Amino acid sequence: MLPEAKLDVLLARHAALEAELLGQVNSETYVRLTRELSELTPVVDAVKAYRSVVTELADLDAMIADAATEPDMRAMAESERPQLEARRTELEQTIRVALLPKDAMDERSVMLEIRAGTGGDEASLFAGDLFRMYERFAALQGWKVEVVSASDGTMGGYKEIVADVQGRGAFAKLKFESGVHRVQRVPDTEASGRIHTSAATVAVLPEVKDVDVDIKDTDLRIETMRAQGAGGQHVNKTESAIRITHIPTGIVVMMQDSRSQHKNRASAMNILRARIYDAEQQRIDAERSADRRGQVGSGDRSERIRTYNFPQGRVTDHRINLTLYKLPQVIAGEALGELVEALTTEHQAAQLAAQGGV
Repeated sequence: MLPEAKLDVLLARHAALEAELLGQVNSETYVRLTRELSELTPVVDAVKAYRSVVTELADLDAMIADAATEPDMRAMAESERPQLEARRTELEQTIRVALLPKDAMDERSVMLEIRAGTGGDEASLFAGDLFRMYERFAALQGWKVEVVSASDGTMGGYKEIVADVQGRGAFAKLKFESGVHRVQRVPDTEASGRIHTSAATVAVLPEVKDVDVDIKDTDLRIETMRAQGAGGQHVNKTESAIRITHIPTGIVVMMQDSRSQHKNRASAMNILRARIYDAEQQRIDAERSADRRGQVGSGDRSERIRTYNFPQGRVTDHRINLTLYKLPQVIAGEALGELVEALTTEHQAAQLAAQGGV
């Protein structure tokens, strides 16, 4: 059974928002209220439909139980009942999922980090493929992707790339991508046609604000230096590169992509905040659940989560045992949404099971 008192609270809040929006509110409040209203409306519609179906079922049951009901009418009521029962079950599930506790970071933008792992040049090429996959997927969602720093591979791709993915709900859709991604394919440089296996590590960190992580100035060691690598004469004259060490955790961030020391420092602090928050969340979650490694979205960076097999044209997500024979579409970012939706559904199912329903 659904928690009727909780449903009443939802309906009351929805009505209050509609009433408040009819009054005079400033633009900032208007945006906040309309956003909350748009999030509540689908579940409120489901609640109203659910209660309507429950009423219809009660009326049918009364008609069926009434001895005065004519046989034809009783037969019609009995034939309608299974369809209404199915509709009630469907609406119950929709409402249960909507009532699950939301991750506080789900609506945030993300910092996407991809690093080549085992496999040498092929791993760097694969890291490049993964970045383009996420870049195209982001474009389909209407998000904006901005590269924060990148270290190119010797044959192409990236040894490491960090990008800022700006868009509402980016973390909700990308958070299950963290982990080791493995590729099996024949490299262009392989004359004998042997299949090579290489890997890249993906980390998806929610955008973290100052209020989310308390970083004391005394906990930071900030060093400036001349940028290394390509960049022309400028990099040899100006100490624009920044290295920030968070002493309590030992987390180090180096940033040299911009000619501006101020921009490099701001970018480094954004990444540092995200990494500190992520490390703390992993520590908390690990303490909370000893069997967390078996759950979708454990965030364990050493966990192999997905294999991209080019000779067979398949992508397999090992956490939910899902295989799609549409590797080109996934790598193009077009079918990545199918994996995202499957992972989200599995995660919601696990939450529902842990709660015993709602």
